[in-house]
Amino acid sequence: MTEKKKHNGPIIKLEDVWKIYQMGKVQVNALRGSSLEIMPGEFVAIMGPSGSGKSTLMNLVGCLDIPSKGRIFLEGQDISELEESELAQIRGRIIGFVFQTFNLIPSLTALENVMLPMTFQGIQRYEREERAAKLLEMMGLGKRIHHKPAELSGGQQQRVAIARSLANDPDVILADEPTGNLDSKTGNEVMDMLTKLNKDGKTIVMVTHDNNLSKYADRIVNIMDGKI
Repeated sequence: MTEKKKHNGPIIKLEDVWKIYQMGKVQVNALRGSSLEIMPGEFVAIMGPSGSGKSTLMNLVGCLDIPSKGRIFLEGQDISELEESELAQIRGRIIGFVFQTFNLIPSLTALENVMLPMTFQGIQRYEREERAAKLLEMMGLGKRIHHKPAELSGGQQQRVAIARSLANDPDVILADEPTGNLDSKTGNEVMDMLTKLNKDGKTIVMVTHDNNLSKYADRIVNIMDGKI
């Protein structure tokens, strides 16, 4: 992996961000003038009830969508008006995703799932294999690298997903309800892994409605009716 330049200001910054959806004749304001700064190395929990706008906020922070109004900066770069191809490159380099539903590709092994994000960054196959194997070993899955998702437990699948999120050594991990499909014991193990990654220098942004997970965060950002 290439050496990255460190960014000194907020790693994520939202300035008066709106997200407006047109549903037929009805206009829905999913986010309404939200501003937020997240510093490098923080562990931030974004909390709110269903429909509050927290998933919309995460999609915007994760470069999966662009705002209707306002500006979003990622490591100082304004991403608000970038083309999809440019957003995809930034996503691949700076952000790793962990989803509630794991989002692993069923036909690929654990190793191949973790290798996949590196493919889009043009990394040589031998380096992809070596790094993916090391990440899975780090997650305690060294003996499961050739298993497909259906052959793994929910907790093991989520650990593969965390390994995949680290494939390109991103600065930010976005976790969307990361324990939502896990029992409490396995969920605690996943949260301990995210906490360790945070202590190792990763910025963690976690979207959740579970108050029990807030204890892991340095800061809680509450969102209600599209407003922070």
